[in-house]
Amino acid sequence: MTSAQGATGFGDPKNPATVPVAARWLGGTGAIPFAGLAFLCVFAPESWSNWAAQAIAFYGAVILSFLGGIQWGLAISNTGATDNQVTRLTLSVIPSLIAWAGLLLPLSAGLLVMVAAFALVLYQDVAASRSGNAPSWYPKLRMPLSLLVMASLLVGLMGTLI
Repeated sequence: MTSAQGATGFGDPKNPATVPVAARWLGGTGAIPFAGLAFLCVFAPESWSNWAAQAIAFYGAVILSFLGGIQWGLAISNTGATDNQVTRLTLSVIPSLIAWAGLLLPLSAGLLVMVAAFALVLYQDVAASRSGNAPSWYPKLRMPLSLLVMASLLVGLMGTLI
């Protein structure tokens, strides 16, 4: 890893596996709505529970689109169009499409689709990091956040069933 990569936000050039503090804080605070809405899905009165289940689906769709945007940004940050870049750009729009489809499905099915989509995006992000197309620290950030998000969506799903 070069010092130029450190300057662009790919982490500390002296310790490339360190997750930047801003990424930890912003990622963590971005997960709060998932946890809070999951709690409401299970423990709130039915009217709030139904609202929370819809809200967690909408927020999941937004975050899936955001994650696809991260992949788009990583792909275009490499200069010159290559076959790999075309593939990466194509894959980067899929999370948004899956999220949209998930919102069009009945709520329970949509939440399951989003859980699967978050798992697939996590796999793609880890692969990008391993191939050098994303920062080496990225999986350390994404893994716990993705697990929390997937668990929250599943709790939201359970809340729609009880």
